[in-house]
Amino acid sequence: MPELPEVETTVRDLKKKVPGRTFIDVWTDFQKMIKKPKDFKDFKKEIKGRKIENIRRRGKNILIDLSGRHPPATRKTLLIHQKLTGHLLIGNWKLDTTHPPSLGNWKPLKTGPLQEKINTYIHLMFWLSGNLMLALSDLRKFAKVELLNKEDLKKELSSLGLEPLDKSFTFEKFKKALLKRRKGKIKQVLMDQTVIAGIGNIYSDEILWRAKIHPFKDVSKLTEEELKKIYQAMKKILGKAIEVKGESISDFRRISGEKGGFDPLRKVYRKEGEKCNRCGTIIKRVKLAGRSAHFCPSCQRL
Repeated sequence: MPELPEVETTVRDLKKKVPGRTFIDVWTDFQKMIKKPKDFKDFKKEIKGRKIENIRRRGKNILIDLSGRHPPATRKTLLIHQKLTGHLLIGNWKLDTTHPPSLGNWKPLKTGPLQEKINTYIHLMFWLSGNLMLALSDLRKFAKVELLNKEDLKKELSSLGLEPLDKSFTFEKFKKALLKRRKGKIKQVLMDQTVIAGIGNIYSDEILWRAKIHPFKDVSKLTEEELKKIYQAMKKILGKAIEVKGESISDFRRISGEKGGFDPLRKVYRKEGEKCNRCGTIIKRVKLAGRSAHFCPSCQRL
C-alpha cells in the first residue's frame, strides 16, 4: 500500500500539473470504487464543471479541493485513498474499443512508462481541461473515491493522528501520542493511523531498523533515549523517501508511470535471509497481528 512518502510524492507531482484545471468528464468500469455519492450518475453530475483549487495530503489520503460550479455553490473535496494497489497517473489515453471496456484497455498515446503493465489497470478516468487526463490504475480494485463537503470531510479524517511532516510534530508530541497508548508493540503503534498518520509496513520496518529497536518491544518499556531514536529515524527515513520519490517494490508508480527511487535504500523490508547492512546478521521476518515484521536480531534485540 502506498504510504506517506508515496502519497506525498503523488500530491507534489499533481501540484505541478493540475491546479486550475476543470473536470470535464469522468468514466469508470467499477462503480463500487465511488463511495460518496454512491450513485455514479450523481458523482459525475457533481464533479463536472468544478475547478481544481488545491491538492493536499492527510495521512494516506489525497485531497483535491474543488470550486463550487456556480457561486455560491458549495465547494467540495475529492478524496482518493489508493489502498493496496492503486496509483494515480497523468497523461492521454484512448480506449481500445475492440475489446470490452471492463478489460481496462486504455492505451497511452505516447510510448514510455505508462505502458508498463502495472499502469494499465485503469478503472477510473477523468478528463481535465487543457487536454489532460487523470487516471486511477488499481490492480486489486480496493481504492476508495469520495466527493465530500467540508463537514463530511472533517468527519472522514477526524480519527487520524499526528502528521510527521508538520512543523508542529515535535518530539514531545510524538512521545505523548505513543505513551498515550500505554500498551502495544512499537511496530503496531507506529502503523496505527489514529496515533501517527501515514506510516505502514515498509517504513515502520525501516524506521525501527535505523533506531535499533525490536518491532515487538512494548511502547511502555521504551526509554526516553529509544523514543528519541525512533523520532529522529522517522524524520530521516520519511524525508529521504520523499526526496527519492517513494518506494516501488510493489505497485506504486509516480503520476508519470515511473518508479520511485527508494528501493536501493531499503535495509530490512522484504530482506529476510539477507545480511544486515550494519552488522552482517541474517535478517528475519516474523508475523505480527497478520502483518510481516522484518528486523535484524542482533541490531534490534528485544
